[in-house]
Amino acid sequence: MTDQLRLMAVHAHPDDESSKGAATMAKYVSEGVDVLVVTCTGGERGSILNPKLQGDEYIEEHIHEVRKKEMDEAREILGVKQEWLGFVDSGLPEGDPLPPLPEGCFALEDVDKAAGELVRKIRAFRPQVITTYDENGGYPHPDHIMTHKISMVAFDGAADAEKYPEAEFGPVFQARKLYYNQGFNRPRTEALHHAMLDRGLESPYGDWLKRWSEFERTERTLTTHIPCADFFEIRDKALIAHATQIDPEGGWFKVPMDLQKAVWPTEEYELAKSLVDTSLPEDDLFAGIRDNA
Repeated sequence: MTDQLRLMAVHAHPDDESSKGAATMAKYVSEGVDVLVVTCTGGERGSILNPKLQGDEYIEEHIHEVRKKEMDEAREILGVKQEWLGFVDSGLPEGDPLPPLPEGCFALEDVDKAAGELVRKIRAFRPQVITTYDENGGYPHPDHIMTHKISMVAFDGAADAEKYPEAEFGPVFQARKLYYNQGFNRPRTEALHHAMLDRGLESPYGDWLKRWSEFERTERTLTTHIPCADFFEIRDKALIAHATQIDPEGGWFKVPMDLQKAVWPTEEYELAKSLVDTSLPEDDLFAGIRDNA
């Protein structure tokens, strides 16, 4: 029944879809599931993080177009569909005190109004499952936090014809489950860190673990572990497609692939809302849905 299964992944910027849940999406695509990535912003204010491309005047002047092309390539690699929500990147404020967010950016949009744009996508695509970020955004980027806010409103709002009239937003639809991406979880990080040290290799996660408390992150409940090790190479290829954001020789790729697959062959999620019966822990985002697709 997989031709009737649909998964929507809501992300803040181009590249987020390739660093959070990418192997999961590629796995479901391989099974015939219809997967749509909704990207809230164009990533216009994202810094050029790949040192090899820093200082490139064309990229700096045309970052929006460049990141769109990177997204096109990553989409093809993952085999997913992808649509833009059309909001403007807020940037990551830095300093003490933090500067105000730029006028007209995504994070300053009215939540209910911005959620309405996502409601349109949900009603048109009709996904049984939606993935997004938790209330902390995964990390405290204002666009990630805003993505969480509009996803929560839209999950319920897509079924609410009074708040979002059908004449404007399309026929109502109720998704059945909503998950938070939790791929950057402490158990995974610690497991890979210790496995690297056991092999006599330098771990890229030492500083991560030291700084963990700086983000004041509480431990999340990992309800769902998706076996997707066979798709880790596709995940990495899609991530590398975002060349302005990712250094192919950087920390993302320091852990040998065979070690990753042996030590931690899954991607993790936290079940935030469910309108179907399911037993935890799960190994399928469509648990409780698949039999009734």
